[in-house]
Amino acid sequence: MRCRAGDIVWNKDGDDGVVTVSFAWLEGADQALGLPSYETAGAAGADLRANFPEGERGGLVIEAGARALVSTGLRLEIPLGYEVQVRPRSGLALKHGITLPNSPGTIDSDYRGPLGVILLNAGDQSFTVNHGDRIAQMVVAPVVQARFELVAELGETARGEGGFGSTGRG
Repeated sequence: MRCRAGDIVWNKDGDDGVVTVSFAWLEGADQALGLPSYETAGAAGADLRANFPEGERGGLVIEAGARALVSTGLRLEIPLGYEVQVRPRSGLALKHGITLPNSPGTIDSDYRGPLGVILLNAGDQSFTVNHGDRIAQMVVAPVVQARFELVAELGETARGEGGFGSTGRG
């Protein structure tokens, strides 16, 4: 099964259980690459592809230790009460050391600018991002905004103030 972004199903939200994420193409984007898509029926993340403007489709080399902002050719509209999290692809991370330095990156529902992915080459060799490559995945998630309050005392717990590593090794 291959679902297309725009028909993201949630069992608990909305009258019909469907949340719609809307997309618009950037000028010069390759629309033939299509919208983000879920590659399997059980996928939590929809794949994002590198979509370089016309005249820049020869690929982008990211040297070892360097980072680059890679265009998806898209802008998006996320419904109020949701966010899009941008996450690395495990195969790129394992095979080439390609990751996202701000993972997961959060896109807020009120953002309407270009959807770009910051890639970091943590590997020891240069890596070429080609036009159309799957470079990251996006997960649509509900957001809860908290109320913040200042109190004189915090409640007690068994852990208390035990910090890093206090509950066991590592």
